[in-house]
Amino acid sequence: MSLYEKIVNRQQKISVIGLGYVGLPIAIAFARKALVIGFDVNTKKIGLYKSGIDPTGEVGSEAIKNTTVEFTAGERKLREARFHIIAVPTPVNKDHTPDLTALKSASCILGRNLARGSIVVYESTVYPGVTEEICLPILEKESGLKGGSDFKIAYSPERINPGDMNHRLENIVKIVSGMDHETLDTVARVYELVVKAGVYRAESIKVAEAAKVIENSQRDINIAFMNELSIIFNKMGIDTKAVLKAAGTKWNFLKFYPGLVGGHCIGVDPYYLTYKAEEMGYHSQIILAGRQINDHMPKYVAENVVKKMIKANKQIKGSKVAIFGVTFKENCPDVRNTKVVDIVKELEEYGIEVKIVDPVADQEDLWETYKISPRNAEEIVDMDAVIFAVPHEAFKSIKLKDIKKMFNHQDQYPRTMDESAAATQPGAGQGQNVYVLIDVKGMFDKKEAEDMNFLYWRL
Repeated sequence: MSLYEKIVNRQQKISVIGLGYVGLPIAIAFARKALVIGFDVNTKKIGLYKSGIDPTGEVGSEAIKNTTVEFTAGERKLREARFHIIAVPTPVNKDHTPDLTALKSASCILGRNLARGSIVVYESTVYPGVTEEICLPILEKESGLKGGSDFKIAYSPERINPGDMNHRLENIVKIVSGMDHETLDTVARVYELVVKAGVYRAESIKVAEAAKVIENSQRDINIAFMNELSIIFNKMGIDTKAVLKAAGTKWNFLKFYPGLVGGHCIGVDPYYLTYKAEEMGYHSQIILAGRQINDHMPKYVAENVVKKMIKANKQIKGSKVAIFGVTFKENCPDVRNTKVVDIVKELEEYGIEVKIVDPVADQEDLWETYKISPRNAEEIVDMDAVIFAVPHEAFKSIKLKDIKKMFNHQDQYPRTMDESAAATQPGAGQGQNVYVLIDVKGMFDKKEAEDMNFLYWRL
């Protein structure tokens, strides 16, 4: 009986190593079809799962309560499985070089508990060559087994989009690859158990690794182009959103938008590709240029906040600014590599007091990583500027009239005639309070905001 048949007949188990935003949905999905061990070194996280709590928000607590996944932080439990999926984070270091610490650690842990006849599938985003040249030797060293004869390796890049309830594991085509044809066939059939959209069999592990890393690099470059356009149009006094709306009427115009590019994928993956390219003697031109633009955007946003506050005759040092949204993307609690924090740091360098509102963010991670404790919206009063950085669904009910109540309505620094003339946006008339609203992603109607005396700015 083949390994696939044993898995289907529940005579062999699947293990998922790394139960974060990627690993957890995989474990839950496979548990509907097979016996699954869910392993993570984070004992606190395992405790939450065992209590039926989903801190990621990816599958929901109800799914956790009803799943048959065996959650564990005990690595010896991995010895019971023969099909292993490793889905751990692959971030970058401060110098933008790949940080493979978690991947190497997971390989060591599994290697110590690897049995003959196993297949190990890596899902973490890496540059071409990591699975075979770095992970395989670790598995061999720790297990004392020989890859290719005693066990097999494969690669199937994750394509889950955190916070996206439409594009899920089940309905996204899954790329699969293996070290030989037999392994590829087994891996493909196992993933077909849960991926209704089907699988794509890549020619090799390196092809699959490369396919994954360019997916996000392509998106990063397109967003960088939009961000550069936003900078140019801002200097011209043209509304970028209006330009994109007009250009979008052409059938083949790619609908990308300017914004902050953070998180654990788009803001990270391009560096994996350029790192490997530089190892091979090629210095990236387009990819790194895009990265530089996107990494600059938090500073650009902060500078424009200050410019608008000066235009509204606000004293900068000691002023108060509220930021709504701190996660790296909307409707997702993940705060890893969020660029909103970079805006906070930039504003604080001006002596500005920043308050954060985000009911979606993982508050524990936010405090442990950035020492930020979010406030409730009701606590946001006497502000000198308000920034909407992340368009969470939870913010959609907030109206412009509600935002006005958050401001400091005392005109402590009356404008001179020259200063009043500077605040010439519609609605920002002489002798009136001006409300600085920075709408990074364009949640609100620009004309309505200006008519209500907001000094409004967006990317």
